[in-house]
Amino acid sequence: MESMIPQTPDLPSTRLRCSSTLPAMTAPTPLILLPGLLCDEALWAHQTETLADIADITVADMTQDDTIEGMAERVLAGAPETFALAGLSMGGYAAQEIMRQAPERVERLALLDTSADADTPEAKKQRQGYIAQLDLGPCRGVTSKLLPFLIHQGRLDDDALVAVIKASARNVGTEAFARQQHAIMSRPDGRKDLNKIACPTLVLCGRQDALTPLTGHEEMAAAILNASLVVIEDCGHLAPLERPAAVSSAMRAWLTE
Repeated sequence: MESMIPQTPDLPSTRLRCSSTLPAMTAPTPLILLPGLLCDEALWAHQTETLADIADITVADMTQDDTIEGMAERVLAGAPETFALAGLSMGGYAAQEIMRQAPERVERLALLDTSADADTPEAKKQRQGYIAQLDLGPCRGVTSKLLPFLIHQGRLDDDALVAVIKASARNVGTEAFARQQHAIMSRPDGRKDLNKIACPTLVLCGRQDALTPLTGHEEMAAAILNASLVVIEDCGHLAPLERPAAVSSAMRAWLTE
């Protein structure tokens, strides 16, 4: 059964009654966050700040490789022996590849606004078209065309949100954008591997995600043995930016359950 997170950005706090005998402090969980296409660490800004009390967070560099396999290998080479892992969109593709390469190293997995399917021929053709427009730059050319697919229609006039997305695209740059698109186009169909995932898994999706719709997340959650599905209301593809408090709340529960 899916969990639905309301659209309110701030969740009510709970007053805790402290015991005179406190439990021993535990070390924060190593948590690696994988950004999506044209995204950088700004995608995870709220989670990096608000989950720091329970997680030792690293945002991976997803700009250097032109295959999903290469992205996964790079993350694993710099990761601790075991860790929690969360990826959005392209980062979710890399997270699934990490589960194929080294499942024993991942203690918890979160797949946000992503897919287990390979690209369709139509999607590949569209990506090739975006690459062909790179002479305009990813911000002026590609990002403006992508925006209606990236965020909820009601947020397209949110100047602050749009500015963060465009700044991240400029930071990633045209060459890395082309590498990322080639990696996404060549990714494998991972649906047959989902039932091999054994660690506690969060599958999270914005209700209005136009790029990776809710139906695909429902299928992923059903295929993974120990998975929970969380749906963020009034939210598109970039859930950590659009509804940061709701996403952080879901991730806190995932890390501490």
